Amino acid sequence: MECFAPAGAQDFEIITHHKGGLEWLLQADAYSAARAFVNGQFEVQGDFIAAVRFQLSRSGGAWRREFLNAICRWSPWRLTQRWAGGEGTARYIRFHYDRSNDFYKLFLDAQMVYSCAYYNDPELSLDQAQDAKMNHICRKLDLQPGDRFLDMGCGWGGLALKAAQDWGVSASGCTLSHQQFEYASRRVRDELLEPQVSIYEVDYREIAGEFDKISSIGMFEQVGRAKLEAYFRKAYSLLAADGLFLNHGITRPAPVHSDAQSLFLTRNVFPGVQVLNLHEVIRAAELAGFEVLDVENLRRHYARTCRDWVDRLTANRERCLKTVDACTWRTWLLYLAGSVVAFEKGDLGLHQILLAKRGINSAAPVTRDYMYRRPF
Repeated sequence: MECFAPAGAQDFEIITHHKGGLEWLLQADAYSAARAFVNGQFEVQGDFIAAVRFQLSRSGGAWRREFLNAICRWSPWRLTQRWAGGEGTARYIRFHYDRSNDFYKLFLDAQMVYSCAYYNDPELSLDQAQDAKMNHICRKLDLQPGDRFLDMGCGWGGLALKAAQDWGVSASGCTLSHQQFEYASRRVRDELLEPQVSIYEVDYREIAGEFDKISSIGMFEQVGRAKLEAYFRKAYSLLAADGLFLNHGITRPAPVHSDAQSLFLTRNVFPGVQVLNLHEVIRAAELAGFEVLDVENLRRHYARTCRDWVDRLTANRERCLKTVDACTWRTWLLYLAGSVVAFEKGDLGLHQILLAKRGINSAAPVTRDYMYRRPF
């Protein structure tokens, strides 16, 4: 066993279980170090996020980094992203979300919201910030009693139920995760909202009908570059003439490319995910017929959200290990800690884009004031 704490740092210590492990780790690239941690070859005591930040700052030799970056950009997994159909997409979704609802309960908020929270008050808890995020979305969409509202990729149903209960809409949600579908459907029944809320276990591409307001929260990263315009065309076809569509998801700044960290995420955490540049998203939306009404970057909010999730995963380690294996717990801890660093550095963004059909003048009020009014 070997122990190491970087010079001047007192917030974490790395402990390896094999002779020579520290020397290897100090030269390892991000992908190799991540795999070693997931496999239990070393432990971190203290501030795990600080340890991840330290490792990413050194992350091995330049040639090795560039080699892995090239693999990430050109390896065959990108082809599977490009041509994945409904069955492939469902398989990817279930790989991540159908772990255990009990596992997710141990680090998410009470409403089981698995996307960026909104800390409009720095003193908010995670639960309060997720509630604030859902209200922020509902305000941006200018939800009105009686609106037909669709949440594409509804997760465990938190936003659909919130919109129905507090904003008086008729809400629908869809997910490809069976466990999410079962959980959300049970919540609808338990809260006696069956006439007002409908949850479907179906691909968003199979949804039919017309909706006054549509949201897509943390879902379009699974769509990929090749299918992005078709995704927006589908949303356009579902939206009423004077409706509003809010697209909320992770983006990557234009100079930043996929790298070794991306390779770890796509192979171990989110298969099928492709994070795009903001300009690519806006271009695809405009080509589908949308007009951009508003863009907001919640990058710093997502850094804090992921930090809160890391804290909960760490505090609930023993309880988590009763619901998933150690490899899964370590993988989720690592990817969320890495996400904190990426969002803090600006290597990732989180953009909410409010859209309406081009040329429609009555879709939303003419100023942003309505987005920040207190609903109650």
